[in-house]
Order: sequence, then C-alpha cells, then structure tokens
Amino acid sequence: MKETAEQTPAVSFTELNARRLGPVRRFFRGHPRAMDAVVILVFVLFAFPGALFLIIDGDNWFGLPGVVLGAAALAFRRDRPLLVLAFVAILDIPVSVLTEGSGSSGVATMFALYTVAASYPLRQALAAAAAAMFFSVGALFLIPVSAFAEAPGVIWLLSGFIVMFLAVAAGVGITVRRDREHESELREWAARNAELASAGERNRIAREMHDVVAHSLTVMVALSDGAAVVMKRDPDRAAAVLGELSGTGRTAIADMRRVLGVLRAEAASEPLGPLPASSSLVQLLDGFRAAGLPLRVTTSGPRLPDDPAFQLTVYRILQESLTNVLRYGKGVTLVDISIARTGDAVSLRVVDDGRGAMGPEVSLGSGQGIAGMRERAAIYGGSVKYGARTAGGWLVEVQLTVPGVDGGTGNQRGRDKDDHARQHAGHAHQGSAR
Repeated sequence: MKETAEQTPAVSFTELNARRLGPVRRFFRGHPRAMDAVVILVFVLFAFPGALFLIIDGDNWFGLPGVVLGAAALAFRRDRPLLVLAFVAILDIPVSVLTEGSGSSGVATMFALYTVAASYPLRQALAAAAAAMFFSVGALFLIPVSAFAEAPGVIWLLSGFIVMFLAVAAGVGITVRRDREHESELREWAARNAELASAGERNRIAREMHDVVAHSLTVMVALSDGAAVVMKRDPDRAAAVLGELSGTGRTAIADMRRVLGVLRAEAASEPLGPLPASSSLVQLLDGFRAAGLPLRVTTSGPRLPDDPAFQLTVYRILQESLTNVLRYGKGVTLVDISIARTGDAVSLRVVDDGRGAMGPEVSLGSGQGIAGMRERAAIYGGSVKYGARTAGGWLVEVQLTVPGVDGGTGNQRGRDKDDHARQHAGHAHQGSAR
C-alpha cells in the first residue's frame, strides 16, 4: 500500500470530477440557488397555463393560489425537503377538488419527492414516495364523480400516470444520492491516499536526511578531533586532515541539496537520481579510514547489480553501520566489512572489535538508524540482524535479494526477519542507541 500511495499523482479528485461533470452541471453545482430558480420556473410553466385557462374559461380562481403556494414551497425544498414534500402533497387535494381536477400541484410534488430521495436514505425515500402517491392519487378520488361522467376509466389512467411519474422522480433522486455517496467515498479515499503519499515522502526524506547528516557530522567530528591532536607535532598531517574535513562538509552540502531538491519545484530539471553507490563506495570507505577507522574489506562473487536504487541501499546500510562504529565504538582496532553476492542474494556484514558498554547518556543519534536499515532491506525482500558480540564489539548482518534475477523478489516487501541477535542485558542501551 505504501508504494501505491507514493506513486499516486498528487491530482485533486475534486478537479477531475468537475471536469467530468461538464460546464452546465459544474455551474449549477456551484450555484445551487440558480438550480432552485430553474425548478420553480419549470413548475410555473407547467402549472400556470392551466390556472390561467380556468380563470378565462370558467372564472375559477382556485388554481392560481395553488401555483403561487407551490412555487413558494419549492423555494425551500433544499432546506426543508420533507416539510416541503408534505405541504405540496397535501396542497394537491384542495386544489384538485376546487378545480374539479383541472388544477394540480403534482409537478411540485415530483420535484419535492426527488429532493427527499436525493437527501435521505433509501428507506425514508421509499416511505416518502408511498406517502406522496397516497395523497396525489387520493386527491383524484375526492373529485366530484361528475367530472369523470363521460369517461369513468380516466381516473384509473390518471392514477397510473401519477404513480409512474412519482416513482421516476424517486428513482432519479435515489440514483443521484448513490452517485453523491460514491463521489464522497472517492474523495475520502483520495484524501487518505494523499496523506499516505505525503507521509511516505516525509519518511523517505527524513531517512535520507538522517543518513547524510549523521554520517557527515560524525566523520567531521572525528576529523576535527584528530586535527586537534596532531596540530602541534605534525602540522602537515593536520592540514591533510583539515582538507578531509572540508571535503566531507562539501559532500554533505551536495547530498543535502540532492535530498532537499525534491521539495523545490524549480529544481525539477536538475538531476535528482539516486547516488551511484558502485562508484562511491570506495570514497565512502576512504573517508572512514581518514576519520580513523581501521577497515578491512572483503568482497566475493559477482559485482553489485546496476540498479541505482539497490546500490544506494547497499551504500546507505554500510554508511549507517560504519557511522555507528565511529560514533560509539571504544578501542576499535579492526572493522571487518564483507560484501558477498551469491546468485540473487547479497550479504553485507560489518563487525568491529570495540570494547566496553555504553551508557545512554553518550548516545548521539536519534535511534532511527537501525529502523532505516530495516526499511531499506525490506524493500528488497531482505532482513537485518544486529547485536553486541560476546567477544566485544558490534555486529550487523544484512541479507538482500537482487531485483529481477532468477525470479527474485526484489522490490517487494520482505518478511519481517529482523532478529535482534545476541542481545544481552549489559548491552541493552548500546543496541537502542545504534
């Protein structure tokens, strides 16, 4: 899920949905009162001609109040949908009776029922539709029988049409409500997805920042201490150490710019790819040697794959392991580094022979180094083992799977095999610090 979230484009779902709606629907969605005005106008266009005909032909003015009251009620359909539906449905009875079936507020009932169905859950919408049908059809049977004397079956035909039109209005409203709920779920999903992507990106940047800052500052502290020691008795050596110190600082600044560059839109044209670890591992090890670590490096098997991300993972794991030795190791006389590849498996091993346990008061790190190594190893189906050695010193063993080799499981989250090897009570603070 994390990888999916990080790959999702940061595109506003609201913007995409607005484009899908089209200009007319976008306008009315942004201006709901304009839509209300259109609904009232449509109702008046349907109902007013009949009321006007009653006035001209039979001097019956009872249809006109029905038009006025129905239009006024529809103006509040968005705020009080149930109340408006009840009002116009009941209003249909006196209007139909007083006009002997020539006048009606049935169109207003349809609009009000649609609004209720679009605003309330399915059960309430169906109950409202049944009630509206009862009042609207009941109004027909309250009309004097003389109105249908010439064609008695017309009343049943009209009843069928009323039920059909009200059912269509309710069905459209229910469909609109479901579409809106679906859009709301998609918006929530997009918001959660954006949060996951943002959190993943923050974690990635924080991990890179930790690796760059912890390594560079630790090496710079060691070099400055060394320069202070040899300043008087060997000025030339001190000058060389200070040169290393300056170079380390410049490298740290370059790495920081690389990491922070992804946060700047104007830096999009700059090369921000992963650090090519295959060409910089030698420089990394030389830097630690200059800082005073006695390294012995052993390699076996084919060279590392050309995948820059995989190379960066190896680079950062070795960097973090050696930084911890430089930062916390006491009396270190040898650091053994082993890089071995067998088929699609790469094994990294860093062992030092330091002595003595550390108290928590000397911990200089954030405690995120081991967690960062676990995350990097898990991307390539790997595991991390670490702990204090019984003979003294510290051990880190990492297993990685080369991506795309013999059906390897590279670029997949591996099983959680981070066994805390050889943890003793006397070294508990040391493990958490590293």
